[in-house]
Amino acid sequence: MELWYTEEHAKDVRFSIKVDKQLCSVQSDFQRIDVFDSKEFGRFLTIDGLVMITEKDEFIYHDMIVHVPMATNPNIKKVLVIGAGDGGTIRELSRYSTIEKIDMVEIDKVVVDVCKEYLQQTACGFDNEKVNLYFEDGLKFVKTKENEYDLIIVDSTDPIGPGEGLFTSDFYSNCYRALNENGILVNQHESPYYSEYAKAMKRAHKRIEEFFPICKVYQVHIPTYASGHWLFGFASKKFDPISDLNEEAWNNLKIKTKYYNTDIHKGSFALPNYVKDLLAEAEK
Repeated sequence: MELWYTEEHAKDVRFSIKVDKQLCSVQSDFQRIDVFDSKEFGRFLTIDGLVMITEKDEFIYHDMIVHVPMATNPNIKKVLVIGAGDGGTIRELSRYSTIEKIDMVEIDKVVVDVCKEYLQQTACGFDNEKVNLYFEDGLKFVKTKENEYDLIIVDSTDPIGPGEGLFTSDFYSNCYRALNENGILVNQHESPYYSEYAKAMKRAHKRIEEFFPICKVYQVHIPTYASGHWLFGFASKKFDPISDLNEEAWNNLKIKTKYYNTDIHKGSFALPNYVKDLLAEAEK
């Protein structure tokens, strides 16, 4: 008997992975969490039926959500991460000796517990002494902060269920206030390819641009995400991710990465015309 995991990327498009076995299935107070094992992608995590990470390609996502802002401003000391229950973003941030504090806010403790048990590849940084874990609503948490962080990373699920509130104007205005004068906000920005994902991308971009003077988008290829073409948002009060990129400082850190380098940093902001058009529509 063959077992396949299948995800609907669009109304007429599905993506499937052949599964060796299901390792975990849990219904938390917020969502359904599953872990599967496969030959091609290794272990992979799904939440409410959507792939969050796989052992084979998670490094692409986590490299690009962390090292792009860190190379733009190598003097980042205080970081707030919202979401990121799999731990991959924390793992990458923990590699910087210059960072003094990492506050992580995840609404669902069960996600972290499951990843600690089944996905140690990404969950290996939670015990770092710099990391403070808060299991609560990220929207409410960020409302209590002002002028505190150098960097906020919104490593959220798609804008449905528990992640929906992390795509609102109210949330982004609170992020702006929680950042200091040098603050950078990076968020997973959805895919521009399929129409429903593109709508969410445009909505997020429009709302972020309302608050930040510098608002850019960069792209990456993640094989297991819808269409493989994925975007991140970069917003800042001061730093431009291209003109302020500090290549020498970042490269001198000698951080070994599988995907990120400073060449791809610059190239990732060169967007296809159809993406530029979608962003222009959002900005009107």
